[in-house]
Amino acid sequence: MKSAPQRYCQRQRPGWRLVAIWGGTLSAAFLLLSSAQATAQGSLQPQVETYLAQLSGRGFASTAQGVWLQRGDEVLGQHQGSKALPAASLTKVATTLAALQQFGPHHRFVTTYLATGSLGTDGVLQGDLWVLGGEDPFFVWEEAFAVGNALNAQGIRQVRGDLMVVGRFYMNFSRDGARSGSLLRQGLDARLWPPEAQAQFQTLPPGTPRPQVEILGSVRVAQQIPSEAQVLLRHESPPLIHLLKLMNLYSNNAMAEMLAEAVGGAAQVAQIARAAAGIPAEELHLINGSGLGVENRISPRANVAMLRATQALLEERGLSLADAFAVVGQDVGVLERRLLPGILIAKSGTLSGVSTLAGVLPTERGDIWFAVMNGGANLADLRTWQGEFLSRLQSRWGSPAALPERWLPRPLDTRSRRESSPRL
Repeated sequence: MKSAPQRYCQRQRPGWRLVAIWGGTLSAAFLLLSSAQATAQGSLQPQVETYLAQLSGRGFASTAQGVWLQRGDEVLGQHQGSKALPAASLTKVATTLAALQQFGPHHRFVTTYLATGSLGTDGVLQGDLWVLGGEDPFFVWEEAFAVGNALNAQGIRQVRGDLMVVGRFYMNFSRDGARSGSLLRQGLDARLWPPEAQAQFQTLPPGTPRPQVEILGSVRVAQQIPSEAQVLLRHESPPLIHLLKLMNLYSNNAMAEMLAEAVGGAAQVAQIARAAAGIPAEELHLINGSGLGVENRISPRANVAMLRATQALLEERGLSLADAFAVVGQDVGVLERRLLPGILIAKSGTLSGVSTLAGVLPTERGDIWFAVMNGGANLADLRTWQGEFLSRLQSRWGSPAALPERWLPRPLDTRSRRESSPRL
């Protein structure tokens, strides 16, 4: 995996609306359990009560805590399972599910480069260079370098006119079109690279060319592409499933907001996620796609339902939850330094006074789907106690020696792609 300073720590729209499809085909096994089942006292309820008593004894109010443990359709233990609590970055579970429903795991976001004017034999474009954004949330320095080299390969060395930005073009996680255009202008011309771009270039394979596409004009934002513009290049992002994995590994808020916007906004994300996982309206309320803000509220059982719905969707396509979320002990990211069970797939969330964790805990007696949502001031201790709680559960039911085959990430082509259309 490539590293980038902006990646927080390091390094055909398919046309299928799975919300409608799943409305008729998703079995009851993947919907939320009934209210009667939700309050059942499962085989791990004593462990839940012990965990809550420990929190209470340390001054954490039980009304601020939520737990849901489930194996298959069996509720193993719960506390305030149907109460919507501040979700923090568990909101990204909803964004992940909605994006997969909307686009499919292999969708690639396309950014198109066009030109007006003619290209001389001297490599000078007598016109403007246009970029039509396609909502790619992971267009970073390396992608700009690759675009610059592709334009050089078409003989373009200099643009007499302006760099024109149309649509949702993002670069280095900026959603501002003018700012993203300015960054692109730098990325296309190695002579303008700032230190962070120079550093990123050093991570590329030896022999990678340094692009030189000089833009003499300014960067401007426009509303539409002129009819006479000719396509030069189509740049395709890595597949969506890889983008989601990166977003979740580093809990990248900017990527989450971009993807939520591509789906149609927070309300649409919530609607799709509720429909896909059978979640009552009162158990999932979102104000954005990232989880920033305590107004993003999800119940513990809704978190589990969304994860199970995500797994069902991915499994149909030969993938698994591990292709979208962190595998503890194997993946880098925000969970790599947490004291957690050695065999675990999870997503965490953190806000001031909020620590959440949800995922699947493989054991020798089956998979335990879990959501632990804690409220309180001492976040470091809450994280420690979450890890201890889950480790005790896994130890009680038997910890696998390695991640079971059903949860192994699948080999994927995670590279971006470019298709040139020289017509000048």
